[in-house]
Amino acid sequence: MRYGFFHSLRTLMLWALALGFSALVHAQSTELRVLVHSSFALPKPLLAQFEKEHNIKLRITKAGDAGEMLNKLILTRANPIADVVFGIDNALAPKALAANVLDNYTGPAASRASAAPLPAPLVPVDYGYVMLNYDKAWFAKSGLALPKTLEDLAQPAYAKLLVVQNPATSSTGNAFLLATIGALGEEKAMDWWARLRANGLKVAKGWTEAYYTDFSRNGGKYPLAVSYGTSPAAELFYAKDKPAEPPTASLPLDGGVFRQVEGVALVKGGKAPEAAGKFIEFLRSSAAQDQLQIEMWMFPVEKSVNRAAVMKFAPEPSAFTSPADREIADKGPEWVNRWTRVVLK
Repeated sequence: MRYGFFHSLRTLMLWALALGFSALVHAQSTELRVLVHSSFALPKPLLAQFEKEHNIKLRITKAGDAGEMLNKLILTRANPIADVVFGIDNALAPKALAANVLDNYTGPAASRASAAPLPAPLVPVDYGYVMLNYDKAWFAKSGLALPKTLEDLAQPAYAKLLVVQNPATSSTGNAFLLATIGALGEEKAMDWWARLRANGLKVAKGWTEAYYTDFSRNGGKYPLAVSYGTSPAAELFYAKDKPAEPPTASLPLDGGVFRQVEGVALVKGGKAPEAAGKFIEFLRSSAAQDQLQIEMWMFPVEKSVNRAAVMKFAPEPSAFTSPADREIADKGPEWVNRWTRVVLK
């Protein structure tokens, strides 16, 4: 009897120790370093749910505009600062691929059909359209007609009315530059940009500065700003007085629209590829695809996900322009350098 008692007691103690060890292992969650651009946003409860379900602790680092983010990733490739990166788009993809900073991912999201493509190893997450936005109240008060072509913007009537982003530091600015080159060709595009400079073009570092500092809708001096086709919907969504229509509208000029597709990818040399893969699948989940519409103001790439109601104020343009991917890869950096010489120097 005594032997049976001590045997049972020993068994119970071993079982308790095993449970304690298992709980300790479970408590030690995997840290996942996520590098994103400054516009990345998803609800905190949704991110917390992901952490809980997968026993992963997210360490999200915002690294400025997408162009700045990619530069930081390239500069630190010998000792990667992240395990997974979100926000590299189709304009920056050639640079990222040439720098060899991304690793292959073969999970379900990588092979599932999407509404907009990206070259592997990037996995598409969302897409939107870079184009002009205008301040309705400013144009109504001034009586000036809206420009109908890119050429109009170089005319005296539109002097000192347009703010754009620097393509060297802004993915939005780079996308708009690519749209103009895709439509006009390099030579005519650079000539057009030179005439814009002479016409009082304002250049901002990034989208945030252009939209929230320089755009007249937000207290600046410029009633035309390069932004997104979804920006008017966002204006309405956040408006305190809840107007019936947005105070701004998009202006899809021929040659002035670029379809931007953002993706997520494993970082080459990352420490937690398995956890990173789970995060990639999470960004393509219905919950994340639904929320990114009213958090990052992009369209979901998952075709089965319904559009947010407010997106009716963000109609997709019928056309967009861009050079071929091979041209962007071969000439993209030089185009930016030439633009800098033409517009800023």
